[in-house]
Amino acid sequence: MKKLTIKGLATIVFVLGLVLATATNSYSQCAMCRATVESNVGTGKAESDTAVGSGLNTGILYLMAIPYILIGTVGFLWYKSNKKNKNGGTN
Repeated sequence: MKKLTIKGLATIVFVLGLVLATATNSYSQCAMCRATVESNVGTGKAESDTAVGSGLNTGILYLMAIPYILIGTVGFLWYKSNKKNKNGGTN
Protein backbone atom coordinates (compact mmCIF):
# COMPACT_ATOMS: atom_id res chain seq x y z
CA MET A 1 0.00 0.00 0.00
CA LYS A 2 1.29 3.41 -0.91
CA LYS A 3 2.17 5.68 2.01
CA LEU A 4 0.14 8.82 2.50
CA THR A 5 2.38 11.80 1.80
CA ILE A 6 2.21 15.21 3.41
CA LYS A 7 0.84 16.64 0.15
CA GLY A 8 -1.91 14.02 0.03
CA LEU A 9 -2.78 14.58 3.68
CA ALA A 10 -2.88 18.34 3.16
CA THR A 11 -5.19 17.88 0.17
CA ILE A 12 -7.57 15.70 2.19
CA VAL A 13 -7.61 18.17 5.08
CA PHE A 14 -8.19 21.10 2.69
CA VAL A 15 -11.10 19.40 0.92
CA LEU A 16 -12.65 18.31 4.23
CA GLY A 17 -12.31 21.84 5.60
CA LEU A 18 -13.83 23.31 2.45
CA VAL A 19 -16.80 20.94 2.62
CA LEU A 20 -17.41 21.68 6.30
CA ALA A 21 -17.03 25.43 5.82
CA THR A 22 -19.57 25.59 2.99
CA ALA A 23 -22.11 23.14 4.42
CA THR A 24 -25.60 24.53 4.95
CA ASN A 25 -28.89 23.11 6.11
CA SER A 26 -30.91 21.70 3.25
CA TYR A 27 -34.59 22.04 3.94
CA SER A 28 -35.87 22.59 0.44
CA GLN A 29 -38.98 21.04 -1.06
CA CYS A 30 -40.34 20.60 -4.53
CA ALA A 31 -43.29 22.83 -5.45
CA MET A 32 -45.83 20.00 -5.28
CA CYS A 33 -44.66 18.81 -1.86
CA ARG A 34 -44.72 22.34 -0.49
CA ALA A 35 -48.25 22.94 -1.82
CA THR A 36 -49.45 19.67 -0.30
CA VAL A 37 -47.98 20.44 3.10
CA GLU A 38 -49.33 23.98 3.12
CA SER A 39 -52.84 22.92 2.13
CA ASN A 40 -53.02 19.98 4.57
CA VAL A 41 -51.20 21.19 7.65
CA GLY A 42 -51.17 24.97 7.40
CA THR A 43 -48.04 27.07 7.50
CA GLY A 44 -46.10 24.98 10.00
CA LYS A 45 -46.46 27.28 13.01
CA ALA A 46 -47.88 24.73 15.46
CA GLU A 47 -45.85 21.86 16.91
CA SER A 48 -47.83 19.11 15.16
CA ASP A 49 -47.53 20.95 11.84
CA THR A 50 -43.77 21.25 12.24
CA ALA A 51 -43.43 17.50 12.80
CA VAL A 52 -45.26 16.71 9.55
CA GLY A 53 -43.18 19.17 7.55
CA SER A 54 -39.97 17.92 9.14
CA GLY A 55 -40.89 14.34 8.28
CA LEU A 56 -41.58 15.30 4.69
CA ASN A 57 -38.25 17.12 4.43
CA THR A 58 -36.43 14.09 5.84
CA GLY A 59 -38.12 11.84 3.29
CA ILE A 60 -37.08 14.14 0.45
CA LEU A 61 -33.47 14.12 1.67
CA TYR A 62 -33.44 10.31 1.80
CA LEU A 63 -34.81 10.11 -1.73
CA MET A 64 -32.16 12.58 -2.88
CA ALA A 65 -29.30 10.66 -1.22
CA ILE A 66 -29.97 7.22 -2.72
CA PRO A 67 -28.77 7.99 -6.30
CA TYR A 68 -25.56 9.53 -4.95
CA ILE A 69 -24.89 6.48 -2.78
CA LEU A 70 -25.50 4.11 -5.69
CA ILE A 71 -23.31 6.07 -8.11
CA GLY A 72 -20.60 6.39 -5.48
CA THR A 73 -20.63 2.64 -4.83
CA VAL A 74 -20.43 1.79 -8.53
CA GLY A 75 -17.61 4.33 -8.97
CA PHE A 76 -15.67 2.89 -6.03
CA LEU A 77 -16.04 -0.68 -7.29
CA TRP A 78 -14.99 0.42 -10.78
CA TYR A 79 -11.94 2.18 -9.33
CA LYS A 80 -10.94 -0.88 -7.30
CA SER A 81 -11.37 -3.13 -10.35
CA ASN A 82 -9.21 -0.89 -12.55
CA LYS A 83 -6.59 -0.58 -9.82
CA LYS A 84 -6.46 -4.37 -9.46
CA ASN A 85 -6.07 -4.82 -13.25
CA LYS A 86 -3.21 -2.27 -13.41
CA ASN A 87 -1.33 -4.01 -10.57
CA GLY A 88 -1.46 -7.35 -12.36
CA GLY A 89 -4.18 -8.92 -10.24
CA THR A 90 -2.47 -8.44 -6.87
CA ASN A 91 -4.21 -6.66 -4.02
